[in-house]
Amino acid sequence: MIELSIGSLRRGYENGEYSPLDVINEIQERIAQTRSFNIWISLVDADAMTSYVDALLATPVKDLPLWGVPFAIKDNIDLAGCETTAGCPGFAYLPEASATVVDRLVAAGAIPMGKTNLDQFATGLVGTRSPFGAVGNSVDPSYISGGSSSGSSVAVALGLVTFALGTDTAGSGRIPAGFNGIVGFKPTKGWLSTKGVVPACKSLDCVSVFTQSAQDAKLVSEVCGGVDDDPWSRQVSFAGFDASAPRIGVLGDIDLEVCTAEFKEAYLGFIGNLSTTTIDLQPFSDTAALLYDGPWVAERYAALEDFIRDHTEDIHPVTREIISQGSAATAVDAFNGEYKLQHLRLQVEGIFKDIDVMVVPTAPRIFTIDEVNESPIATNAQLGAYCNFVNLLDLCAISIPAAPLANGLPFGVTIIARSGRDHAIMDVAARLLGESVDRDSRPGEFHVAVCGAHLRGQPLNIDLVNRGGYLVEGTRTAANYRLYALPDGKRPALIRDPQCDSSIEVEVWSLPDREVAGFLGTIAQPLGIGSVELAGGRWVHSFIAEPIAIEHATEITEFGGWRNYKSSL
Repeated sequence: MIELSIGSLRRGYENGEYSPLDVINEIQERIAQTRSFNIWISLVDADAMTSYVDALLATPVKDLPLWGVPFAIKDNIDLAGCETTAGCPGFAYLPEASATVVDRLVAAGAIPMGKTNLDQFATGLVGTRSPFGAVGNSVDPSYISGGSSSGSSVAVALGLVTFALGTDTAGSGRIPAGFNGIVGFKPTKGWLSTKGVVPACKSLDCVSVFTQSAQDAKLVSEVCGGVDDDPWSRQVSFAGFDASAPRIGVLGDIDLEVCTAEFKEAYLGFIGNLSTTTIDLQPFSDTAALLYDGPWVAERYAALEDFIRDHTEDIHPVTREIISQGSAATAVDAFNGEYKLQHLRLQVEGIFKDIDVMVVPTAPRIFTIDEVNESPIATNAQLGAYCNFVNLLDLCAISIPAAPLANGLPFGVTIIARSGRDHAIMDVAARLLGESVDRDSRPGEFHVAVCGAHLRGQPLNIDLVNRGGYLVEGTRTAANYRLYALPDGKRPALIRDPQCDSSIEVEVWSLPDREVAGFLGTIAQPLGIGSVELAGGRWVHSFIAEPIAIEHATEITEFGGWRNYKSSL
């Protein structure tokens, strides 16, 4: 059986173990064996698949980050030449162009396998509101898969694709991940373009990514993220925090009362080994209440007003009941909703001053498909307790698998942070999942090694933190550096000496690109920014000193670093 992680596929292709056609053929066999799950609405036809493979074979594997990687697309996201239904056959249309995110993925070598089932018009957290059938849970099909990105999540969980695109307006990119034991990443709004996506709530909609690992989610997001001409696309100002030791906020007993006993036990077991602070969920819950009891239902209605009026019978009864409620909202309701939301945003910002991330259960419970069918709206409403607020507050989030429940069903927790902390929460997720963390700089970030007053706990570290900097790693230089204390006693000078066999303690920090010029303006001679070799052979930008700096300085190499030297005084 071919293992479908990005790294495994790349190794297999490079070593000649199999070809993209081999991978596609095996996946098609797996799809045939899992048809009862109702995962797919349509599959890419043979002619189109041949064209994708032929285009790949003209390019070396090493030249494309997703060369030969199979993926699925939620059927409210356009793939050129493949019908988009949004889970409603009467709404279907044939797009001439693919969505921006799909174009970028295909250009990077990824192969689309087909379009996946969903709660109609991306309205629901259950995965049952579809004329194409309810999508069964990947572990026990009598339970719900979660929605609205139901087919995408189960396609990944069952190993039919390496990754899948979903959408997330109120939790649709996280709930299905939690219920199927995979990773579901909901980015900062606007980082992944929604051009070519059927809107649910345009002001809240995000394209989401489902994978088996946080590292794969990071790579896929970096490939398809970035600004385009969509009015909701934006240049995200990435920032971060020390992902190796984040300040974690968790829920207290009162905020876990909506959980079933097994979900509460699983959550407490997960956070039991973490260093945490209990936070108040009330401002988040008050925000969530706005989503379906405020003007944002009217935004769903606005997206489909003409279709609802002219094709009422084509719409799923539950979906129609929910969206139609938006027709009664007024402009006054819209403004009052915005006023309440702005007040709540200020409260939430205050909470995030004391934490880097909050970790919550992805959902408080799970239902069987029969239970949802008996009470479709009430059951759905219970699932959103820990996810409905995220998009309204412009937060980013990633759901990751934790230890399964006693009955074998998956259980997930979600890591949530302020906008722009996408890379940092994916690093936190990777660490919690036991994955290796990529320490290379990412688009929009500048890595700099510090060795003195900018180290954690030192006087100038605040200058990095206030600029949105975060610690990437603590490490040492290669064994050919000397360290000197400058005459002012406040700063060291790092000098490369090939005749030396000593290494010096450093920390690598990441700064947003927009902050680099201002930071460089704070560096006084004889110090400057150059490049330093780290232990292991990697080179990074770093503080270095002119040779003249050591004329009146005191060598302190023997201490191994600035901290040890300062503590000796």
